[in-house]
Amino acid sequence: MMAALISDLLMPLQFPFMQNALLIVLLIAPAAAMLSTFLVLKGWSLMGDATSHAVLPGVVLAYVAGIPLIIGAFLAGLVCALGTGFIKDHSRIKQDTVMGVVFSGMFGLGIVIYTQIETALHLDHILFGNMLGVGADDLWTAGLISGAVALILGIKWRDFLAQSFDPVQARMIGLRVSWLHYGLLAILSATIVAMLSSVGIILSVAYLIAPGAIAFLLTRRFAAMMITAIVVALASGGTGVYLSFWIDAAPAPTIVLILTGLFLVALGLRQMKTRHASRIG
Repeated sequence: MMAALISDLLMPLQFPFMQNALLIVLLIAPAAAMLSTFLVLKGWSLMGDATSHAVLPGVVLAYVAGIPLIIGAFLAGLVCALGTGFIKDHSRIKQDTVMGVVFSGMFGLGIVIYTQIETALHLDHILFGNMLGVGADDLWTAGLISGAVALILGIKWRDFLAQSFDPVQARMIGLRVSWLHYGLLAILSATIVAMLSSVGIILSVAYLIAPGAIAFLLTRRFAAMMITAIVVALASGGTGVYLSFWIDAAPAPTIVLILTGLFLVALGLRQMKTRHASRIG
């Protein structure tokens, strides 16, 4: 009886497409979670949303040019991120306004270009991902990019943290603030590219915001926040892929729903803790 139950529980992992879906989640989750902590602390959540949508014209143009889609996606995302940061730094327009204009403009451009060409490229796969259809090339791409992003953030996290909280103080202690600022934008674009084939453009924003937001509600120290975000991203990703098999749903939306539920739980725990502390005080 027990052996049969264990066999049934492990059945999803017997399929190669489920193994690949689980593997790509394990590859992209740590880097996305680490980056999400900085985006939340810097108030850049909308930047992740804008950049993830802005890669669409780059993907379509890369397909037309016959070059790897990740190259077009990275260049488009980088142009969006750097352009948004430049306009914000050199004008009186607020950052959220700039992001709204740039995001909607590039996303609209991508849709227009897509409708004007004949292509076997599925728009749904670009927007919502295709975790059950990833192959070896997707795994290598996601692994190499995510590994590089995680390595950079792991080595330079103190510098990025200093620049996030107090750019003036960071400049006074000798840090190259502009390099850190635009470097983080480039890392954001690279991370979105790593998630392009699996999570997709639209749903990637959840991985870039939710783990950091959940960790922010549960912890007070940055090191603990980063570790918590990684655990949340890995746990929700693995659970979402596994659960999607049994409920016959796409893995990416399932992961997003789990992240949303965890955020609501973390928010509730934070509210309870705050009320308890106020009563004691």
